[in-house]
Amino acid sequence: MKIVSAVIKPFRLDDVRSALSDIGIAGLTVYEVKGFGRQKGHTELYRGAEYVVDYIPKMKIEVAIDDDLTDQVIDTIIEAARTGKIGDGKIFVTNLENVVRIRTGESGSSAL
Repeated sequence: MKIVSAVIKPFRLDDVRSALSDIGIAGLTVYEVKGFGRQKGHTELYRGAEYVVDYIPKMKIEVAIDDDLTDQVIDTIIEAARTGKIGDGKIFVTNLENVVRIRTGESGSSAL
């Protein structure tokens, strides 16, 4: 099992969720996050004053999946989240040792 975490632009969230749903991914977790990469923040103008925004708002999604779906999920996220501009985000894949469904006590792949 794997956890696929993706940090994406906020306005692409609905597209990514919809695309993952289309390939059969039933659940995901979403976080509002802030950070920076190569963008290094940006400058904005507010009431005539210029100020620096160090951290850029992003969305982080996490999906727990079986190993055989990893490449398909990654490709789907890339297709749905890509704008072609800097700041499109990153995808991280980590091994998931175990999952337990609290309600039923199921564990492993059947708990996904």
